[in-house]
Amino acid sequence: MIADLKPYPAMKDSGVPWLGEVPEHWDVLPNRAVFVEVKERDHPDEQMLSVTITKGVIRQQALLADSSKKDSSNQDKSAYKLVRPGDIAYNKMRAWQGAVGVSEHQGIVSPAYVVQRPSEGANPCYLHYLLRTPAFAKEAERWSYGITSDMWSLRPEHFRMIYSCLPPLPEQAAIVRFLDHADRRIRRYIRAKQKLIKLLEEQKQAIIHRAVTRGLDPNVRLKPSGVEWLGDVPEHWEVSQIRSVAHVVRGGSPRPAGSPLYFHGTGAPWITVGEVTKAPGMYLTATATRLTPTGAERSRMIESGTLLLTNSGATLGIPKISLIQGCINDGVAAFLNLRPRIRKEFLLHYLSTQTVHLKAWVDLGAQPNLNTQIIGSWPVPIPTTDEQGAIVDHIGRSTTVLANAADRTHREISLLREYRTRLIADVVTGKFDVREAAARLPEEAEALAEGVDATEDADIEAVPEEAEA
Repeated sequence: MIADLKPYPAMKDSGVPWLGEVPEHWDVLPNRAVFVEVKERDHPDEQMLSVTITKGVIRQQALLADSSKKDSSNQDKSAYKLVRPGDIAYNKMRAWQGAVGVSEHQGIVSPAYVVQRPSEGANPCYLHYLLRTPAFAKEAERWSYGITSDMWSLRPEHFRMIYSCLPPLPEQAAIVRFLDHADRRIRRYIRAKQKLIKLLEEQKQAIIHRAVTRGLDPNVRLKPSGVEWLGDVPEHWEVSQIRSVAHVVRGGSPRPAGSPLYFHGTGAPWITVGEVTKAPGMYLTATATRLTPTGAERSRMIESGTLLLTNSGATLGIPKISLIQGCINDGVAAFLNLRPRIRKEFLLHYLSTQTVHLKAWVDLGAQPNLNTQIIGSWPVPIPTTDEQGAIVDHIGRSTTVLANAADRTHREISLLREYRTRLIADVVTGKFDVREAAARLPEEAEALAEGVDATEDADIEAVPEEAEA
C-alpha cells in the first residue's frame, strides 16, 4: 500500500516554511479563512473534555482514569466553552507541544482552551492530522509567546495568522481514509509488540519471584512465611521487616516547584519519580535536570550506589539503584545504611516483585502514598549472604535474553511511531499522492472485521498525561 505511493505531478512553493512545497492545485490559506473561533458557553451539564498532547481531545473521565489529576466536575462550569463534534480544540499553553485535535464528542472545555470550527470546505479529520504534525507544533511555538516556555501561549488572534494547506474536499476525504487505514495497521503492529513485551516481562518477573522467595534449590524444605502473598519460603531463611536491614528516608522537594531559585541549575542532579521510572534496567545513571546549590540545600542528597523506591503516583513501587550522587524529590524513598547481611541487588529484585502488593496496600489503606513507616514495616525474606549473591547472579543470567528481546521490541515500537509520524506529515502536506491508494482500500466495515480496533491503542510506555479540564 505505502510502497506504491508517488509524488504529485506538479508542485508549487507554498511560501510557508513549515509547509514547504505543496501540490499545485492545493490552496494555502491563513487559518482565519479556514476556521471560525466559537465561544458557546452556559452548558454546565455537558460532559467534560480535555485536550491532551498524546491523544488530542478525549473525555475527561478517560484522562482521570490514568492520571493523578483531580476531578473538576464540581467546579462552576458556566464559563466553560462548548465543543461540538467536528470542532478543533487546542490548549493555548500546550499547542506548541501538540495539545490540539478534533473532537468526536460534544462536551465542554476549560475557558483556557480555544475552540475553532472548520469552514464548510475543510474536513475536520484532515485538519486534525495536519495540526498534530511536528511541523505545525514548531509553527505554533513560533507564534506563541510568554515570559518562559511554561507560559508560552498561542492566542486565537495569532492562530488565525498561521497558514495551512487545504486540498480539495474530496481529496481531503481520501487523505483521511488512507491515514485512518494506515494508522489502524500501525497501531495493530504496536499492540502486538506491546503484548510481546508484556509476556516477556511476566516471564522475567516469574523467574525473579521464584528466585527471591524460594531460592535456587528445588528440594529445599519450606516453611510458612506468615505473609499471605509471600507464601512459603525456605526453612532456613529469616523473614523480617525492611527496617531491620535499612534506614528508610524520604526525599525532599524545594517549594515552589519550578522556581529558578531552586531548579534548572548546574548543581546536584535532580532525581525525580519520572527519572527513576524511565531509566531502563536496574540502575539510574543520569538525570535530565539539575538543582541550583540553594535547591540542593532544600532537598535530600544521596550517595552513588543508593537503593531507591518510588513512593507516590501511578508508578509507585518501582525500585532502582542510583549510580550517581544527587538529590531525590519527595516522591522517592532511599534505603540508607544497608546492613552487611543483605545485598542491595537482592533487595531490589525482591522489591520489584512487590509493586502490585504495595499499590494494593495504598488503595486499601486510603493512603495518598507510601510513607517511610509502611515501607519500613514491609516484610522481606532474607537468605544467607552467599545465597543472595547466587540468586542475583542466577537472575542476571536467566533474564538477560528476555531483557534484550524486550529492548529490541521497544526499539521496533519507537521506529513504528516515528514512521507513522513521518508518513502522516508527508501525506497531509502533499509530499505523496494517496488518492489511488485510498480508492483501493476496503470499506471501513471490512477493515474493522480484520480485528483492528479503531480506538486508541494501549501504550505501555506512555507516562499518564495531565491536562487542564
